[in-house]
This record gives sequence, structure tokens and C-alpha cells, in this order.
Amino acid sequence: VQLQASGGGSVQSGKSLRLDCTAFIPIGDNMAWYRQALGKEREFVASISRGGQSHYADSVQGRFTVSMDNNKNTMYLRMSNLKPEDSAAYYCNTEEALRDPRRAFNWGPGTLVTVSS
Repeated sequence: VQLQASGGGSVQSGKSLRLDCTAFIPIGDNMAWYRQALGKEREFVASISRGGQSHYADSVQGRFTVSMDNNKNTMYLRMSNLKPEDSAAYYCNTEEALRDPRRAFNWGPGTLVTVSS
């Protein structure tokens, strides 16, 4: 499955961005957003089930919102009150992608978010 993450950019602290993750075929798995800052490990950001149940990393709880439009095969990440520590390349993949690489789709290039203070 090919996933395309887009919507990144450079913003100032406190601003908002929306990231899109589009699949070109329907996905039956629960999906998630991940991020990897320069020099750090890739980490979980947020996930959403097919039924719409979401989970968030503590660092983004209350600031980020994940949603899914199944008709468009697209997952979104609305990021508000961005902080410099949110700067990273953002990726989308299955909810199990970090725990079990056999259940991961191709990671792709991700989309870069840069937050300046």
C-alpha cells in the first residue's frame, strides 16, 4: 500500500497545521501518525481506529487531533499550538508499524514540520 503524507511546512510557535495521509486503496487497519526528529528515534504521535477511537502521545494530548475520512481513504492530523519540539518529519502508517514491522506499509518520505520560536 502506498501512503502519501503531506501538509508540512514552516510555522511559528503557537500556530496550526493540518497534515493529510492519503492511501490509494481502502485500508482495513487502524492507522497512526508518527514523527522523527533529527537524531532521534521515530515515535508514536496519534492513532485512530476504523471506528474512530483515537489515542495520543502525552506530548501532543490536547493539542493534536487525528481524524479519518474513510470515503476518501485519508487520515488527518490537526496540529494546534505548535511548539519547537514538534519539529520533525511526520509519517503515517498502520497502528502496529513500530511494534511489528511485518504489519507496516512503506514509510515513504514523510512530510517535514518545522516550528520556530
